[in-house]
Amino acid sequence: MPAHALKRPTLLALCACVLVAQSMVAAVNLLIPQLGSSGLHPSHTQILWTVDAYVIVFAGLLIPAGAVGDRYGRKGALLAGLALFAAGAATSALAPGPALLIAGRGLSGAGAALIVPATMSILVQLAGPEHRAQALASWTLAMGLGGLAGNLGGGLVGQFLSWRALFAAMVPLAGVLAVAVALTTPRTTRSAPARPDPAGTLLLTAGLVAVLFGIIEGPGHGWGSVRILTAFGTGAVLVAAFAVHALRSAAPLLDPRVFRSGELRAHTLGLATGFFGLFALFFVNSQYLQQVKGFAPAATGVAIVPLVVGMTLVPKLAARWSARPRPVVGTGLALIGLGLLAASTADAHTPYALYACWLLVISAGTGLAMPALTLGVAVSLPPHQAGLGSGLGTSARETGAALGVAVAGTALAAHADFAHGMGPALRVVGVTVLVATAVVVTGYRGSGRSVRAASGTPAPAEKSMA
Repeated sequence: MPAHALKRPTLLALCACVLVAQSMVAAVNLLIPQLGSSGLHPSHTQILWTVDAYVIVFAGLLIPAGAVGDRYGRKGALLAGLALFAAGAATSALAPGPALLIAGRGLSGAGAALIVPATMSILVQLAGPEHRAQALASWTLAMGLGGLAGNLGGGLVGQFLSWRALFAAMVPLAGVLAVAVALTTPRTTRSAPARPDPAGTLLLTAGLVAVLFGIIEGPGHGWGSVRILTAFGTGAVLVAAFAVHALRSAAPLLDPRVFRSGELRAHTLGLATGFFGLFALFFVNSQYLQQVKGFAPAATGVAIVPLVVGMTLVPKLAARWSARPRPVVGTGLALIGLGLLAASTADAHTPYALYACWLLVISAGTGLAMPALTLGVAVSLPPHQAGLGSGLGTSARETGAALGVAVAGTALAAHADFAHGMGPALRVVGVTVLVATAVVVTGYRGSGRSVRAASGTPAPAEKSMA
């Protein structure tokens, strides 16, 4: 596929799909008060599952969904994902009770799991080595803006409309995106025919879902509770069983030996670290602005817009420095951690302008680190496994996001009220980001594999895997 095959309408359509899928991770958080007082009369547990079902299914299915696109067609997987996303949104919008609302969220999460890897792998195929860094910088920007769009849209709906309007709006929006993809996006070359790995898919998906369940539900049930310990134990056993199965399989879903690469481990941990900090901030920000500063839901969504600035301006610059991943990633992740530590000093008397400055620091760090990390994971696997690589990277993001919310929530629960708990919670998250940053930086060895792949020169490991 020639490098010029990626046209601007194609790039815009694919990035819009990513933005919409990612936005639904955060949007429902701002509707929790309205859902709790709605005619569905959901219990506290049912509200939690309304929020979490999307994330659990989305993150749990990302790796096998990426492999499906590689093997059976990426454009088809994207269109199928948009259809599932719309069907789930319609189910949630029309739900007469909490059970169907939760089921619809899970179905939309399955659609998102098909959408996100397919969009990245199509970009990797169409952009070519010369334009890959810029294309993935735009894709990364869309991922980041999705979280912001979710906060903004959820806030506006929470203040001016019914919660059902959010889900109802996703149905025609998904239809418009499907038409745009059908008209602008060419089909890409499929992987060489390979046998499906249903056993590996089941083991890995079930293992990831069990671990994510433990992470998300841990703060509510207690980390030492039987339910949570059982979830983590089950997840560990299933993931270990997947690794054994994959090592013995002639055509595994994901060969665990790819993690022998210290650079791939660093890229994956870096993505998880960035989203760990970012989604912990989203979780704390909405409560701080509403409960402590007294902002309305719509104003809360607007007030986090400063995060757009760095995410919009910095990625284009960062793409030019993709040949130096260690300083770029290290500086970006460190800015996220330092920005969180600065935000931990906020209280009821902190001027919003000062708080916005700290958001700008976090925004600049995100825009600096994420393109290099995304590119690193995308090119760590050979081109015919681009969807699998995208699923791996996005799974790291969503797991990091779930961990960030869980850690922040646990730290908050240890204090009498939010006002007293916000500072310690953000300090825990900020310090964790800085420690993880040191681990990520040590994982790079001189000139990274991402540099060779981005320039069109395959790394030795890639030659042996292709």
